[in-house]
Amino acid sequence: HLSYKILLYPHVKASCLSLNINYVLFVLSGLLRPLCVSAHSSTTRISSHFSTVVRAPRLCSVTTPTFSAAVPAALSLTPRCILQRVTALVPSLNLQPSRSLTYFSLRKGKRKSVKSVPERFMRLHCGLWIRRKAGYKKKLWKKSAARRRRLREIVFCNKTQSRLLDKMTAPFWKRRNWYLDDPYLKYHDRVNLKP
Repeated sequence: HLSYKILLYPHVKASCLSLNINYVLFVLSGLLRPLCVSAHSSTTRISSHFSTVVRAPRLCSVTTPTFSAAVPAALSLTPRCILQRVTALVPSLNLQPSRSLTYFSLRKGKRKSVKSVPERFMRLHCGLWIRRKAGYKKKLWKKSAARRRRLREIVFCNKTQSRLLDKMTAPFWKRRNWYLDDPYLKYHDRVNLKP
């Protein structure tokens, strides 16, 4: 990158190039520093440390307008900005899994259900949850007939998933419903279980 600048701008003074090398080292040291989870406290310490050790290079008077316009944009990078750009590449630092479960609503103070649960799953009266298999309607043109038949099956959720889905739904979705010609009527009650 430095040789590219020298070839493009041979009239730039050597002092200005040495300042650019210092700035590149400053940026690299910020990128190679280990990332902390508490970004705010670490960035204040890093910025105060760097402000005492390395000063931002001054712009030299260059007649070419493109070079002088490109340097201030590069100099505007702070350690906090660098940390934000690096954490954007690491999804585990800023994307945390979350169930948007409301324990107490603002209006009535009631527990709310996660809306995607009753859309994707069905609760039987015995407490079991059933679901469709993943990908049962995606790209069926390139799946074999046996695989399409397997994907049409409806499967049970295990005990851990059923407990989690029970926590994510309100009592409204756990009541017994009686439908006309219900295809799941014989599955709502467990039979032949040892006491």
